[in-house]
Amino acid sequence: MTFRVLISAPYFLPEIDRFKTFFDENNIEPVIAPVEERLEEAELLELISDIDGIVCGDDRLTARVFDAAPRLKVVSKWGTGIDSIDRAAAAARNIAVCRTPDAFTEPVADTVLGYILCFARNLPFMDTAMKQGTWKKIPGRAMNESIVGVVGVGAIGCAILRRAAPFGPRLLGYDPADIDPKTIAEVGVEMTSLEDLLARSDFVSINCDLNGSSFHLMNAETFALMQSHAIIVNAARGPVIDEKDLISALQSGAIAGAAMDVFEDEPLPVDSPLRAMDNVLIAPHNSNSSRMAWERVHLNTLNQLVSELEKRA
Repeated sequence: MTFRVLISAPYFLPEIDRFKTFFDENNIEPVIAPVEERLEEAELLELISDIDGIVCGDDRLTARVFDAAPRLKVVSKWGTGIDSIDRAAAAARNIAVCRTPDAFTEPVADTVLGYILCFARNLPFMDTAMKQGTWKKIPGRAMNESIVGVVGVGAIGCAILRRAAPFGPRLLGYDPADIDPKTIAEVGVEMTSLEDLLARSDFVSINCDLNGSSFHLMNAETFALMQSHAIIVNAARGPVIDEKDLISALQSGAIAGAAMDVFEDEPLPVDSPLRAMDNVLIAPHNSNSSRMAWERVHLNTLNQLVSELEKRA
């Protein structure tokens, strides 16, 4: 039996030729999707009718998509986050949903600490001024006189805290779930409420999953709790932050700056005000960039795909 598998994961597509032997050995016929960042529901509906499996990125896999795919057996997500997949609808149709937990903990944590250091020491801003011909000493702050708050004290949140600790800041954490006391002690973090963390932190890193309770967790009300010199970093999921409220907070001076690797709409629209803000650092959803991590995810995604296809053959 040959399985038709839709390949729509943007990080995997450039590498697909390397896995031709794997596909041949496992009776897989890859179907290459035309995709830049993700496939929306309407695009998937045009591709899905005779597909047995999907290797996807952040595609909008809805109940309508699953209903249009009578042969679909497995969705193998390239990466960790599966908030764009209607898991309840998949389960009701006996469609397996696979992912790679904690796939990018190390590179994402590196990215967040890098952003924090850039803002603490004003490195990109002095570089820009110098290249424009301005000799200007911009006051910075030492990390050991700062407070770093992490919203979401899971694998990535803990990795950020561990990286920050040697620089000497006070560490705050918030998570609606109970965190193992041994982890709290090992990391050296003070767990507190979201409101207290926002009010006290100089740097706030968003590292929670996107779900019903975290959607627009950061909005006008929560931005108002932050200090006017505070910086927010989001390398989690774009919709955790209400982008319109973030822009308003930055424009009004309610907060001092932001570093954004993820956005509510991706790619980030060309007319987004964030693109023109001097106090914002932005990147194209690339904090997971790591040769070794990507290779692990390539292999794990394919192995899970094959395992589930064979179970349901």
